[in-house]
Amino acid sequence: MSVLRMEFKWMIVLLLLLLGTIFTTISSKTVVNDSFSSGQERATDLHKSHVIKSIQSEDGDIIDCIDIYKQPAFDHPALKDHKIQLSPTHNMKTETTSASKKTYVGRNIGSPVTVTTQTWHKSGSCPKGTIPIRRTQTDYVSKGHSDSNYVRKAPVLLHNEKQSNESKKLYLLQTNHSMAILHADGFAYMGAKGDIRVWNPKVESNDEYSTSQVALKSGPYYDYEAIEAGWAVNPKVYGDRKTRLFVYWTVDANQKTGCFDVTCPGFVQTSHEIALGAAIYPISKPTGLPYQITLYIHKDPATSNWWVQYGETVNIGYWPHDLFALLKFHATTVQWGGEVYSPRVGTHPHTSTAMGNGQFPDYVFGNSGSIKRMRVVENNMVLRFPQWVNGWSDEYDCYGISISVTMLKSLSFTLEGLVGIPCALREFLSEKIGCR
Repeated sequence: MSVLRMEFKWMIVLLLLLLGTIFTTISSKTVVNDSFSSGQERATDLHKSHVIKSIQSEDGDIIDCIDIYKQPAFDHPALKDHKIQLSPTHNMKTETTSASKKTYVGRNIGSPVTVTTQTWHKSGSCPKGTIPIRRTQTDYVSKGHSDSNYVRKAPVLLHNEKQSNESKKLYLLQTNHSMAILHADGFAYMGAKGDIRVWNPKVESNDEYSTSQVALKSGPYYDYEAIEAGWAVNPKVYGDRKTRLFVYWTVDANQKTGCFDVTCPGFVQTSHEIALGAAIYPISKPTGLPYQITLYIHKDPATSNWWVQYGETVNIGYWPHDLFALLKFHATTVQWGGEVYSPRVGTHPHTSTAMGNGQFPDYVFGNSGSIKRMRVVENNMVLRFPQWVNGWSDEYDCYGISISVTMLKSLSFTLEGLVGIPCALREFLSEKIGCR
């Protein structure tokens, strides 16, 4: 009898050990997957222990100055033993523009003003040795957006699996995404650059967004790796409709990974001047001065990290090469352009969310969305004019493009008209006068 009791006790012990192992395995998987979850819990921890200074911006943002060595990037499993790189090892020769100065003073008549300022700069600055992090709006995150989806773009759906009954959308490169881009491929790309005109387009619904960006990608359309930088109006991520600076990355076409700014671990920030996700100031207006931002993504030849430079002078930070399998080596595609996300693109009724500033492409006066001075870096590590490019618009009658090449001092490639003509207008004309 005692032997049976002993065996029974051992069976209970073994069962408890087995359950503990299963629980530990599930927990470890959850931790790995949670590296792309909401930054809310992480932000709370940071705000409790690592904030050196907080700045209340006039636009409602709170910017926390965090110790550079205690930033959320290092919560990523792949960066457990990562040694921070404070600056690029290779200073690529850049072209001299009005962006050479920190502010937007000193503009040539008729040329756009390049800005590196943000609204929160009016209220203070972060000391060296810290990085500015925009505090997540807890009141917005608590309204059903506390999961990883709110900081990730919608995934690419395979048309033949998900949309067999939605033939109208089959021509879109990505489901629910309408793109108007300039596309370059055929080489191994180590960098890309562009001057992006800054606007504040209309975004109709909270689950929609509009962006203008520079992007480098590698891999098939259904499972690509991508890094992006530009401006966005994205109510779901930022809780408002201000035009904000963003960076973004994914390693699986947004299926399970994807992250804006530092809302999840991955991007390592080094600059104490620029806050990712903060509002850009000033922005262009149809009757005012044209403002633009200069963004340059390039791969460090010594460390293979992908750096983001802002306004020719400020190195914001980098994506460590450990995050990627394909981009660890190079990008196979460069894209400059605009993107609108909405469940109501490629269908009727169409969303009224605009791209650029919502006006027709205007290559004469430039009073539309545009990206100019586009450059790429190939294997020779020289910043140069792209050898081959092609324009593409998913919905040319909604979001049009116009491409022009000018020869002024040096070869300059201009893409005008990253704009959204709200298709509601086209549909109205179609119904009233038969216009397509």
